[in-house]
Amino acid sequence: MIDPRADIHPSAKIAPDVKIGPWTHIGAGVSIGSGTIIESHVVIKGPTKIGSNNHIFQFASIGEVPQDKKFKGEDTWLEIGDNNTIRESCTLNRGTVQGGSVTRLGNDNLLMAYVHVAHDCLLGDGNVFANYVGLAGHVTVENHVIMGGYSGVHQFCTLGSYSFIGGNSAIVKDVLPYLMIAGGSNPSAFGLNSEGLKRHGFSVETISALKNAYKIIFRHNLTVEDALLQLAALLKEAPAVALLIDSLKNSARGIVR
Repeated sequence: MIDPRADIHPSAKIAPDVKIGPWTHIGAGVSIGSGTIIESHVVIKGPTKIGSNNHIFQFASIGEVPQDKKFKGEDTWLEIGDNNTIRESCTLNRGTVQGGSVTRLGNDNLLMAYVHVAHDCLLGDGNVFANYVGLAGHVTVENHVIMGGYSGVHQFCTLGSYSFIGGNSAIVKDVLPYLMIAGGSNPSAFGLNSEGLKRHGFSVETISALKNAYKIIFRHNLTVEDALLQLAALLKEAPAVALLIDSLKNSARGIVR
């Protein structure tokens, strides 16, 4: 299962059925779960924990030190869950002590070629990042987010669940759940990600309620406080509105409008 030309540190913990290609380097403090495939010319440094059934393609750099001048060699780490696909030349860096010490990738994510995930990013499940997406440090991506190619996210921003970010977008504020965002260097909200919600099994009634919630936030010229009051009234009709309420309450950078 392990090509004899691979360089594996004796302390690395590798499940018996892991496949590792030639000229791949696995450093100290790395653990890799069952069913994972590591192609050739991959570099994985620790402390890094990789779960089961992941597929990491050639020339990826996993678990390298953060690109942060404050980093002084502290004991920080990278965690990768299960069933992720990490394509060619992706880079995922470890965390910093200032940011909680961990960079985390959840389950069932697809990172296409040349995606960069910086230190202290926290990524959930089922996300898709197209080619050349870049996440600065301390970015939070919730679940089932799609990002178009060449898009970038400013540090400390949050991308809400089920949102869709168009290609070449520069995100410098938080993105609320369920929205479509596009517009290059000055992106805006372009309505609800209705098609994505249908694909994830949201009912017609729930999507209709979320459209009403979108209008409350973006079309009625309300203060945040007044919008939250009106959104709360929709909760009985559609509990999914709770994600919008929580995101509005917790946004520290303001939202993309």
